[in-house]
Amino acid sequence: MNNYEIVIGFFEKADKPVRAGEVVEGTGLDKKEVDKAMAKLKKEGKIVSPKRCFWEIQK
Repeated sequence: MNNYEIVIGFFEKADKPVRAGEVVEGTGLDKKEVDKAMAKLKKEGKIVSPKRCFWEIQK
């Protein structure tokens, strides 16, 4: 499983919007790797920000 799949899996399991730091803690990945994966997810429209600094999977 690559970093992208790990991060999207974390978002799918999250029951509420989360901060990037929570993704880092929850996945055990390096912050830079999480930032790269989140940037790709944002660009693809798979995650959205319901409020500043929080992200959740697109419903």
